Amino acid sequence: MTHLSLIVPVYNEEENLPLLFDAIHRVMDPLKYSWELIFVDDGSLDKSADVLRGLATKDRKHIRVVIFRRNFGQTAAIAAGIDHSDGENIVLLDADLQNDPADIPLLLEKLDEGYDVVSGWRKHRMDNAITRNLPSSIANGLISWVTGVHLHDYGCTLKAYRRDALQGFRLYGEMHRFIPVFAHSVGARITEVEVHHQPRKFGKANYGLERTIKIILDLFTVKFLLDYSSKPIYLFGGAGVVLMLAGLLDLIYLFIRRTFWNVPVSTSPLLQVGMMLAIMGFQSALMGLLAELLARTYHESQSKPTYTVREVIRAPKGKK
Repeated sequence: MTHLSLIVPVYNEEENLPLLFDAIHRVMDPLKYSWELIFVDDGSLDKSADVLRGLATKDRKHIRVVIFRRNFGQTAAIAAGIDHSDGENIVLLDADLQNDPADIPLLLEKLDEGYDVVSGWRKHRMDNAITRNLPSSIANGLISWVTGVHLHDYGCTLKAYRRDALQGFRLYGEMHRFIPVFAHSVGARITEVEVHHQPRKFGKANYGLERTIKIILDLFTVKFLLDYSSKPIYLFGGAGVVLMLAGLLDLIYLFIRRTFWNVPVSTSPLLQVGMMLAIMGFQSALMGLLAELLARTYHESQSKPTYTVREVIRAPKGKK
């Protein structure tokens, strides 16, 4: 089995790819690990796919290329890279040269110390302070608070994982940044190390402020999956019980007021409020039961992939 798989999602990075290829070789060649480099082209509109074909021809020993039919997003690209990798350890990094491949040995050292997940922290981030750094800081703080997994930089792609820490869940939406959270939920040991971050040399960033909104929405999903995916009745049923109790208390108050002070019930808006709360509570409890059935179906069925692959470029066995 290969010791290390390097996975690089690619989207419109034709100028950066040859430089990244050389930088990775400078770092990995002196190491005694067996390794592979997997590029996943996420439907690039430039010549990235052609550049990757050329690199695969140049280095048949290490490089594997997966090319999507269209753009599916970074999370799907990472999932495809993991699915097509063989390494017992996995390192993710961006193709834009802002992650420094020279930090890879540092991450591997932490894995050797017994950690299952090593997360990079871009402490001195070389991005726009208003449009990139500030929203990222807010998102990182929110994720840490909601999930209880405290990391400074969830958005840093440069992370190292033991393969077994990535088993048991699929990635959707912008979920790749929540991998440490999912790994933590199954008992993975997580640490964080400072890594270098370099200004972008070529191309432009593919994400802006709108990504923060997607992250917040995905955070709701993550929280639900972590706490209620196996027992959704606890969420919906609990909410239903609270609503029904509130409606019952409202109706009891109306009954007491009518009995002792002769205040009409039918003309009070509290009657409609109480009935509405009781009905909503009952519906929420029923929704919880339906969610329980769906959860059982989900856990017992096979997951479908989140991407379709046009081609996989892989050197024939026995060739170098």
